[in-house]
Amino acid sequence: MTLMHSLWGFLQLLWRNHRNLLLGLLLGFIGPWLVFVKVGQEVWEGDGLPLDQAILELLHRMSSPNQDAVAVWMSRAGGTFWTPLVEATVLLGLLLAGPRRAALFFFLSVGGAGALNLFAKLLLARPRPTLWSSIAPETSFSFPSGHAMGAAALALALGMLLWPTRARWVVVVLGTAWALLMGWSRVYLSVHFPSDVLAGWVGSVGWVGSMHLLFDRSALDLRRLWSDAHTYWLAQRG
Repeated sequence: MTLMHSLWGFLQLLWRNHRNLLLGLLLGFIGPWLVFVKVGQEVWEGDGLPLDQAILELLHRMSSPNQDAVAVWMSRAGGTFWTPLVEATVLLGLLLAGPRRAALFFFLSVGGAGALNLFAKLLLARPRPTLWSSIAPETSFSFPSGHAMGAAALALALGMLLWPTRARWVVVVLGTAWALLMGWSRVYLSVHFPSDVLAGWVGSVGWVGSMHLLFDRSALDLRRLWSDAHTYWLAQRG
């Protein structure tokens, strides 16, 4: 009973003094990585998530020429030319106009997400969906979605960089819409399972969130959290 009381007091102390940090860790670091690992485990052990095929079939039944055009355009926009061009332009702008720390954060965020995507593809080697022929076929491995991961990493990195400015909500809304639309297009084109897209999204959140912890004042906040925890348990032992 004494141990439970001490543990409850410890949790209350952390929540009272470090609420924002704990929420950030849960939503931007721990939670996304847990989801990413869980989905990867499902892919490794079987066929992915239970609704993968059902969602593919639903979108296929609802297909139309207009949706085809949008999905193909999104596929090209998120490919190996336009998205890297936008990222290079942003990086150059940060190098010329902003502190090098911001440029390094952006480079590691989008570049690291791309490297993580490639590593996961080679590790799990999941084949693409083959329920029907795609109008924009792909030949590489399926898990996770590189288009969805790249869109989410770009949107999240820009959102974090511009958060102190008035433009933050514009970036958040447009970036979220872009990442969601990119994910939809990959499933609609039947080049990815929904679990590939989900893993791409949360993988980017976890990765960019990790970079944020390194570059933001969160590193100092983590040291304060550790100091409070250490002080609390020393007092309990005394």
